[in-house]
Amino acid sequence: MNANANAPEPALKAMIFAAGRGERMRPLTDARPKPLLPAGGKPLIVWQIEALARAGFTDIVINHAWLGQQIEDALGDGGCFGVRLAYSAEASALETAGGIARALPLLSAAPARGDIFLAVSGDIFTDFDYRALLPRARALAGAPEPRMHLVMVPNPPFHPGGDFALGADGLLRPAGSAGAASLTFGNIGLYDTRMFADIEPGRKVAMTPYYHAAVAAGLASGERFDGAWENVGTPAQLAGLDAALRAAAGAGAGAAPPR
Repeated sequence: MNANANAPEPALKAMIFAAGRGERMRPLTDARPKPLLPAGGKPLIVWQIEALARAGFTDIVINHAWLGQQIEDALGDGGCFGVRLAYSAEASALETAGGIARALPLLSAAPARGDIFLAVSGDIFTDFDYRALLPRARALAGAPEPRMHLVMVPNPPFHPGGDFALGADGLLRPAGSAGAASLTFGNIGLYDTRMFADIEPGRKVAMTPYYHAAVAAGLASGERFDGAWENVGTPAQLAGLDAALRAAAGAGAGAAPPR
């Protein structure tokens, strides 16, 4: 048996979104980009890079806008994490779809071919194992129409209505659909480069219409994750996460991550 059978294919790259201004996190983000804010002794984005590296993702693209040079200076080429980092600089944040479109040359040599990539927000904390998405990525590759696969989480208090419903068949449906529980998008997803190949680079484009169009067309699948996950949006949330991580570290390696 091939010892590398479970490793990601070389073409499968990851992207970390790090271009947001972090308005709700002010004043902490007035002089530092949000992904570099520390929790548990390391920047939020480093938790993501290390998790991706453990899963075998060695080529990672990071987009940035607000104080983006600080991100490049702090992370460098990624060698200290065992990965290769590439940066997609935006003069001003292009939103999610626009940011992906600008980064496409770094994600794929031929975006119109339909390469699959993993994308995750740089300001979430989670113990999700990204290796779980590798079979999904292989299943999406080569599909006649571009598809997406989203990791969904139980609705947090700040978003009780959720984003989409997850059906028994694994497909996402509009929130509130009969017979399917509504869940919140966990800002972790697999995407096909063909979805963004027609966006003019440098254009500001939101991702929400793409999600809804894929769901309506039956081209969006999902999975539920019940492990540790937090969207770190405010100074209070950051302080709470920092305290929980430090407490878990103090309790020893076998301690559970914060929930």
